Amino acid sequence: MRSDSPPLRLGTSAGRGTLLAAILASGMVFLDGTVVNVALPHLGRELDATVGGLQWTVNGYLLMLAAFVLLGGALGDRFGRRRIFLIGVFWFTVASLLCGFAQNTEWLVIARVLQGAGGALLTPGSLALLQGSFHPDERGRAIGAWSGLSGVSTALGPFVGGWLIDALSWRWIFFINLPLAAGVVLAAIRWVPESRDPSAERGAGEAAGGPRNRFDVTGAVLGALALAGVTYALIDAPQRGLASWPVLGGFLVGVLGTALFVLVERRRADAAMLPLRLFGSRLFSVLNVYTVTVYAALSGLTFFLAVYLQNVVGYSALWTGVATLPLTILLLIGSARAGALAARIGPRLPLTVGPVVAGTGFLLLRGVDADANYWVDVLPGVFLFGLGMTLVVAPLTASVLAAVADRYAGVASGVNNAASRAGGLLAIAALPLLVGLSGAGYEQPAELTSAYRSAMLWCAGMMYVSAVLALVLVHRPAKQGPPSRPCPSLPPPVYPAQERAEAAPEHQG
Repeated sequence: MRSDSPPLRLGTSAGRGTLLAAILASGMVFLDGTVVNVALPHLGRELDATVGGLQWTVNGYLLMLAAFVLLGGALGDRFGRRRIFLIGVFWFTVASLLCGFAQNTEWLVIARVLQGAGGALLTPGSLALLQGSFHPDERGRAIGAWSGLSGVSTALGPFVGGWLIDALSWRWIFFINLPLAAGVVLAAIRWVPESRDPSAERGAGEAAGGPRNRFDVTGAVLGALALAGVTYALIDAPQRGLASWPVLGGFLVGVLGTALFVLVERRRADAAMLPLRLFGSRLFSVLNVYTVTVYAALSGLTFFLAVYLQNVVGYSALWTGVATLPLTILLLIGSARAGALAARIGPRLPLTVGPVVAGTGFLLLRGVDADANYWVDVLPGVFLFGLGMTLVVAPLTASVLAAVADRYAGVASGVNNAASRAGGLLAIAALPLLVGLSGAGYEQPAELTSAYRSAMLWCAGMMYVSAVLALVLVHRPAKQGPPSRPCPSLPPPVYPAQERAEAAPEHQG
């Protein structure tokens, strides 16, 4: 890893400025990730959106992140991490303004797609700037500070976002990105040094024993088409019917896109965005299927619970955000301990027990009704779900990284993060179809209650399937120890900041 300037120290203004830029940029992404679901009932009413419109508001963003975040990391390695990072910040901010000014659902969805594309450039750069700029002796402290302060922004997201929605408008959860982006740009221009991957500049990362670092644009586009086709078909099916030509066409695009993606990735071998040889490890394959099911359940919860608490139970946007705060707190406090436990006893037990506990939380939340008391009816389910996810997150990441050779650690982490986003994408697309929620049904308490309770059963079922996968097929990885490359992408939406730093090792400079 090469920096165009001497390595930074935390005690210098340049070191502090670089850290500030990374934290503020992460804060933009974290804030949007925590409050958009909370804002769905408000923007739905103002824009007269259907359930499909709400689904696309979330999924348009996730689709671009899942498909292009690995490409964004490769662009930073080749052309300069600060350069691509700043382009991502500018792109993300302009798209955020477009979101805030949206006058109809179609406008908002297109803006969210653009925002996801900007996020795919921005998110790999935040941690990579720290990895590539700081002196090896200072990287651990820099990442630790980034973790803690980013964790604070994650925890404050529900308060700030919910307050903005209630006091001003849902539009302000997007407008708030403007001052944050201004701070990022000012800090980056003044203090952040440029850094690159020399092997990426030569186009041959194999000189260092790793996979070749070239741009797999074709793979990224085919992956996006595959996900978009299936997502469109699932979201449109309640309105048009499964046998309609647009829906069948969407499924066909998804199937053909997937087949072509596999063929292209197989031909590109180690130069592929997704080297298929990684799946020669049965453990790696199982863990990514596990990731899809766990994060599908998580996304189903966050999508349905936020709407249900406001439209049926009567919570404000602020209190809806606060209601799920125990999940964030548990993850922030407990993930490091869960990771240490898994390192001692192996990943199978935490990855089995965690989904069982989380699934039980879903069953408790299923009983929440219009007269629910938060402390008696909502908090126990949220607490159990948070406790279960705390047992899962750190052991899952560590196991994914340990399941492949060190030289593939970066791409393995990116693949796993893409799997988590794909799981969320497909869950939000499929669950309303499975539970019979469509049109303006989310505004009808009786219809929404029935759909919500069915969705909680589906989510609990996905968690229990995950537990069976872990119990039967997960074992302690034979390879232990930290990987030799930093992670190229932002971890899944609910990863605590502490675990994110643990999953990104120091580069052996």
